[in-house]
Amino acid sequence: MPVFALIDCNSFYCSCERICQPELKRVPVVVLSNNDGCVIARTAEVKALGIPMGAPYFKVRDQLRGAGVAVRSSNYTLYADISNRVMRTIRDMVPAIEVYSVDECWADLTGVQDLLGLGRQVRARLLRDVGMPVGVGISTTKTLAKLANWAAKKWPATGGVVDLTDPARQAKLLRIAPVSEVWGIGRRLAPQLQALGIETAWDLAHFDVPTLRKQFGVTLERTARELRGVSCLDFNDGPPPKQAICSSKMFGERLEQIEPIREALATYVFRAAEKLRSQGSLCGAIQVGLRTQVHNPNEARYAEARTVALPAPTDDTRAILAPALRALDALFQQGFRYSKCSILLMDLSRRGEVTDDLFAPAPRPGGERLMATVDAINKREGRGTVRLGRMPADPWWGMRREMKSLCYTTRWDEVIGVRG
Repeated sequence: MPVFALIDCNSFYCSCERICQPELKRVPVVVLSNNDGCVIARTAEVKALGIPMGAPYFKVRDQLRGAGVAVRSSNYTLYADISNRVMRTIRDMVPAIEVYSVDECWADLTGVQDLLGLGRQVRARLLRDVGMPVGVGISTTKTLAKLANWAAKKWPATGGVVDLTDPARQAKLLRIAPVSEVWGIGRRLAPQLQALGIETAWDLAHFDVPTLRKQFGVTLERTARELRGVSCLDFNDGPPPKQAICSSKMFGERLEQIEPIREALATYVFRAAEKLRSQGSLCGAIQVGLRTQVHNPNEARYAEARTVALPAPTDDTRAILAPALRALDALFQQGFRYSKCSILLMDLSRRGEVTDDLFAPAPRPGGERLMATVDAINKREGRGTVRLGRMPADPWWGMRREMKSLCYTTRWDEVIGVRG
């Protein structure tokens, strides 16, 4: 019988901030989205204040300030580095892992004798070596392991680890867990299920399967079977490759000239191409988008996109950027204050899956080796160490992150200092 563990970091972004800033250990913390727009991470103390996820910062600023909450802009470089440290630590302790997101992963514990003991060891080592608090849920299916993880975080008496491999314990938790807490249900689907009398995870597990499949599809049927202990989701070494890759951010301020927008697009293409190569894919087409702010009725609005087929599938940043810039030139119109541009890599394929076009122009010599070298340097020395000439090191049009913490773990000039 397979055994899965879900290891999930607690309030990941906020915990990353606390790791590098000891003064935040006993202070409630929130992290904001791009351009300091909305709340995207909260510690437990902030949740108790009733601040919802996604709350616009300007609406809750005074409440946060009055409650003594520390506010931080998103610092993705720091979060990515700490995520890598967490995953490396877990990988050293378990037979195999499947990274599910930046703050959680599955572990294959099939054959492990002391499941609870190993879960506690993983939790203790992550807290000691990385400083990251986590919850560990263990069971015989992924859906049950996810539910066990919810229980590990909800009830402190569990010590942050719940072993749900015993059928009797499974039944007990299923009867008290709201259906909205089941993996994949969420707030939108829960009301529809509740209308059918499905209030708890137990109700879903024992509902008529053909009816579930007919009304909601095979995915929910699979979820119900997993709650019954039938493993329908296999363990994989990694997530499947993405079918499309998008890179886009709001500008820190409105842009009226094309040159800074070209710089921004080059930056987004560079990042998207990195992601493309990291999953071993090639891109056959791109879509460039450009738009203004849509919420201000007093400003002229504009939103357009252009799709371009590439001469041949490629992962060379230069081969993607040139047609992207030409598409941007065609989209740009004077007289608008632009707030965002985007690049979408489409028609993705794996190397060796597509037959070369005899009449396509030959790729630039040495491109594959050059891109591999650039990626290796940036991985070792930090993102942006080697970049395109069009990409400014510190763009004035970049995201507003007025409360951003330092890159304590990835920049020598921002490393944590210790006072004697």
